[in-house]
Amino acid sequence: MLRPERRLLTRAVLFTAGSVLATVAGPLLMGKAVDTIFGGMIGLSFPAGIDKAAVIDRLRTDGHGSIANMVSAIDFRPGHGIDFGALARVLIVVAVVYAIGWLLGTMAGWTAATVVQRSMHRLREQVQAKLARLPLSYLDSAQRGEVLGRLTNDIDNLGQTMQQTLSQVLGAPLTIVGVLAMMLWVSWPLALVALVTVPLSGYVARVIARRAGPRYAAQWLAAGQLNGHVEDIYSGHALVKAFGRQPEATATFHTHNRALVDNGFRAEFASSLVQPSMMFIGNLSYVLVAVVGGLRIAAGAMSLGGLQALFQYSRLFSQNISQLATVTQMLQSGVASFDRVNELLEAAEEEPDPTVTAEPGTPRGRVTFERVRFRYTEDAPLIEDLSFDVRPGQTVAIVGPTGAGKTTLVNLLMRFYEVQAGHIRIDGVDTATMTRARLRGLTGMVLQDTWLFGGTIAENIAYGRDDATPEQVAAAARAAHLEHLVRTLPDGYDTVIDDDEMGLSAGEKQLITIARAFAADPVILILDEATSAIDVRTELLVQRAMADLQRGRTSFVIAHRLSTIRDADIILVMDQGRIVEQGTHDELLQGGGYRRLYEAQFAVDRSGTAGAPV
Repeated sequence: MLRPERRLLTRAVLFTAGSVLATVAGPLLMGKAVDTIFGGMIGLSFPAGIDKAAVIDRLRTDGHGSIANMVSAIDFRPGHGIDFGALARVLIVVAVVYAIGWLLGTMAGWTAATVVQRSMHRLREQVQAKLARLPLSYLDSAQRGEVLGRLTNDIDNLGQTMQQTLSQVLGAPLTIVGVLAMMLWVSWPLALVALVTVPLSGYVARVIARRAGPRYAAQWLAAGQLNGHVEDIYSGHALVKAFGRQPEATATFHTHNRALVDNGFRAEFASSLVQPSMMFIGNLSYVLVAVVGGLRIAAGAMSLGGLQALFQYSRLFSQNISQLATVTQMLQSGVASFDRVNELLEAAEEEPDPTVTAEPGTPRGRVTFERVRFRYTEDAPLIEDLSFDVRPGQTVAIVGPTGAGKTTLVNLLMRFYEVQAGHIRIDGVDTATMTRARLRGLTGMVLQDTWLFGGTIAENIAYGRDDATPEQVAAAARAAHLEHLVRTLPDGYDTVIDDDEMGLSAGEKQLITIARAFAADPVILILDEATSAIDVRTELLVQRAMADLQRGRTSFVIAHRLSTIRDADIILVMDQGRIVEQGTHDELLQGGGYRRLYEAQFAVDRSGTAGAPV
């Protein structure tokens, strides 16, 4: 994921390396400052006129051998105090080195932040493009809130994790190596002492990581389930209230919420053990360095400034070991989110368009199904050996009980699903040899479930046609009998549809989607219960408009309300994926399944009440 940013990453590594060099040089320089001060204080303790060797000999002669050993490692001049000029020069160098380290560290942080944000931007685009390539079967089987959770929560968590850890991942290992090198330079025995606790740190971090990793995975899985539940309940809140299911919905919410809290607590608690554990081990290392360092000073094997530098190096070493262990735990959460996003990115895509494509010359709208077979699952037969032919300009109505395969037939025509056997042809051209964009450009669809986006009414109507002019938008609105509604709005066609869709009724929203299909001017028109949410008067007006607009177009109308399909040229009655009857309205009323459907809707007994279905 980071490979496209390798140039910036290289810069970040170089900036980090420079900052680390400045950081590890500081304690050594500060040790020289300490030696300058301590050497001046020792020099004042002895008379001028003798050299350092004579002072050490006198101390040994007087029986102060341990003191002689200690001062032998210190650079001093008897009779002279602190060299403030040398001390000032050292402190200035220290200030400059630390300033350079700060500047390089800031540049490294800026570069790392740029890498992370660019990578997250690219990842979001990849996920969005992936969603466009996923087959309808994936989206039908996945919970919408779960998919949205991966696109939002998981990517946000991944970005935050990388933002918090990338600089540390680059800096901590370099600092550990640099500090270790300086410790070996100052005193290799003390460096070995500091390294004694490293295996223990690694073991503790590994044990905690094993516990935290699965918890983070469970946490984000629970978050996805919670998002899915909230999405379902929010989108259907009217039904939840209508059926009095608020207690059950709330109980399910509490179940998912409790699972999220429990797994989140366990993951965070396991991760929180890293810092105190590493601090405890670091303190052990610090104590060992202090004891052994004190003994070496007493033996004259190193100076006080050297020990002071080693103290700082030991602390830096322990801090960065702790930081690296903490980062490892933080990455567990990011890895869990990345796995969920990657699972989406690796999902099977819809079959690619053929490399050699075919198109109808001048689209006329003839649709032919030839022995089509399709099943959602292999053990559940649905459409078997389906064949029929629709001539250009005909209106075909498809009726039948729920689950008969009506909507599936349209999904196959649009290539939302691929046929498993047989062929579907438009004007003699197999749709499997056409690009999906070209196939769907020949069709216009109006579904029972309306979909409007945040934008003006004109933009919603023109959604199916990029080059639609204002005149064409207005003509489509008139054809769908929407113009009277537009006139009542404050800004007409420029009225913005907001989140609550400005209080539009279900029928008014459906009229906008019908106008959208008319504006697209398709060769094939698909209406899936398109007038189900429209009142009877408006339905009659829309049916008349459709009769005019359907001239010269092939139309497929899926309907349960048989009043909408009386004028269809052909009515296909489907049952269990097969066409059991076909003909005109009058022909099918002579007997059979269509007549039973008709009587179930319109039969009235002598008392004037609706009769039972026959």
